[in-house]
Amino acid sequence: MALPESRNSFSVQQMIQQKKQKKNKLIQTEKIVPFILLLTAIVSVLTTVGIVVTLLAETFTFFNHVSIKEFFTAQKWYPFSETQGSFGILPLISGTLKVAFIAAIVAVPIGIASAVFLSEYATDRTRRIIKPILEVLAGIPTIVYGFFALTFVTPILRDLIPSLEIFNALSPGIVIGIMITPMIASLSEDAMTSVPKSMREGAYALGATKLEVAIKIVIPAAVSGIIASIVLAVSRAIGETMIVAVAGGSTPNLSWDVTGSIQTMTAYIVQVSQGDAGYGTTIYYSIYAVGFTLFIFTLMMNLLAQFISKRFREEY
Repeated sequence: MALPESRNSFSVQQMIQQKKQKKNKLIQTEKIVPFILLLTAIVSVLTTVGIVVTLLAETFTFFNHVSIKEFFTAQKWYPFSETQGSFGILPLISGTLKVAFIAAIVAVPIGIASAVFLSEYATDRTRRIIKPILEVLAGIPTIVYGFFALTFVTPILRDLIPSLEIFNALSPGIVIGIMITPMIASLSEDAMTSVPKSMREGAYALGATKLEVAIKIVIPAAVSGIIASIVLAVSRAIGETMIVAVAGGSTPNLSWDVTGSIQTMTAYIVQVSQGDAGYGTTIYYSIYAVGFTLFIFTLMMNLLAQFISKRFREEY
C-alpha cells in the first residue's frame, strides 16, 4: 500500500511544479507584452511624425519659390504654363469641396435611413444579411468605382443633363457618396443600437409609433455618433483620389458648376506623380504643398468629429 501513496504524492508534486512553470511563463509573457505594445505605439507615432516632417520640409521648399499669399489667394492654378505658372490653390479646393458636398448629399440621407432600418425595423436575421452586404461597398477598390462613374453613371446623367461634359463633378460626387454610405450607415447604426431599449419602450407606452420613436427618440439620443460618422465620411470623400482622377477630369476651375471638368487636390497629386514634372522643380514641390493642405483639411475634420462626439455624447 505504500507504493501507490508515494506515486500519488509524486504526481501531485509534479502537477504543482508544472503549474508553477506555467505561471512563470505567463508572468514572463505578461512582462513582454507591454513592451511589444509600446513598440507598436511608438512605430505608429514615429510614422505620423515622419509624414508631417516630410510634408513640412518639402512645403517650406515650395514656399521659397511661391509666396504663401499667392498660394492661398490666387484664383488660377496653372503650374504647367510655359511662361510664369500660377499656383493659386483655390480652384483645387473648390473642386474638392464640390465633390465632397455632392457625396454628402447622396450619402447622408441614404446612410441614416439604412441605419434607422437596421436598428429599428430589421429583424436579427435580416440585419445579419443586409449589413455585411452593405459593408461590401466599402471593400470595392476605388479604381473600380472610378470606371463605374465614367462608363456607367456619366452616360446616364448625360441623357438627363445634355450639357453635362464627359468629365464632370457630378458623376464622381455621386459615386463617392455611394462609396461612403456604408461608413455612415454602419457607425450610425452602432450609435442607434446603443440607445437603451427602456427609452423606446417608454415611448411605445405613451402611444408613439415606430417611426416617431426612431425620429424623436433614437436619432436625437444617438446624434453625437451620427454626426461624427458624417464628418468622418465627408473627410473620407475629401481625401478620395482615384474616382475623381478617372471621372472628374484635370481642369481646375474656381466655380460651383458641377457639369464641367474639375480637378481636386488629390487628382493633381496623381497627375504630377505620374512624371509630368521633374524632380526638384517648383511643380514637383507643389504636390507637397497641396498634400499638406489636404492633410490640414482631413485633420480638422477628424478633430471636429472627436469634438462633436464628446460634446453631444449622451450617457445612460
